[in-house]
Amino acid sequence: MKISVCTDAVYMGKSLMEAVDEVKKAGIDAVEFWTWQDKDMDSLFLYKEKNGMQIAAFCTELVSLVDKTVRQEYIEGLKRTIGAAKKVGCKCIISQTGAALPIDRREQYNSLVDGLKACVPYLEESGIVLAVEPLNTRVDHEGYYLSRSDEAFAIMKEVNSPYVKILFDIYHQQITEGDLIRRIQEYIPYIGHFHAAGNPGRHELYYSEIDYGKVFEAIKATGYKGYIGLEYFPLDVQSKGMEFAKRIIS
Repeated sequence: MKISVCTDAVYMGKSLMEAVDEVKKAGIDAVEFWTWQDKDMDSLFLYKEKNGMQIAAFCTELVSLVDKTVRQEYIEGLKRTIGAAKKVGCKCIISQTGAALPIDRREQYNSLVDGLKACVPYLEESGIVLAVEPLNTRVDHEGYYLSRSDEAFAIMKEVNSPYVKILFDIYHQQITEGDLIRRIQEYIPYIGHFHAAGNPGRHELYYSEIDYGKVFEAIKATGYKGYIGLEYFPLDVQSKGMEFAKRIIS
């Protein structure tokens, strides 16, 4: 397992390159972020080549997957994001599903499955994984379509591609359903990325009801080799939260 730091969260208010430099100084060699269109991707590439920093993940454009009428718009946005990811050597793109629509839920489910299947050829050609993220609807994302991990993994089984997986956000799933370790162990073949933050509050991992030491130990036991992204809003200096995460993940 490896750590990445979400610069848009942990270093909110700082420029990307300032944040990347701080992460590197803290002894972590990977970053991720939310949007790429407002980032200096050329400078990021040069920094990466000079300093060995890895780009773990960033988000594709925010277009609904549950609304089939905008599917082509989603695909075109994904293609642009794949181009940006290839430029900086990023192998994982994060996607949200969009808000739930006032129509039959099964119709939205089918749109999501069909839309993801339509993306597979572009992902296969690039060698990049698309990680679809369930979010909690109780605290942070009221009205969002996908919140429960069981539905997310049912979708993954239908799409049936190694290039479409789930972003399992430990913070969000603790709020939505709990039972973290069992769900992670059961669904690990379909998980392509993790996020972590303390709950309640979405702060450092040590401000949390979640026993992150045990959760990380369980993830490690599955053989997972990918990234766990620190996506929290710090109460303390950024390096303190990162040092804690490094210690309990080792």
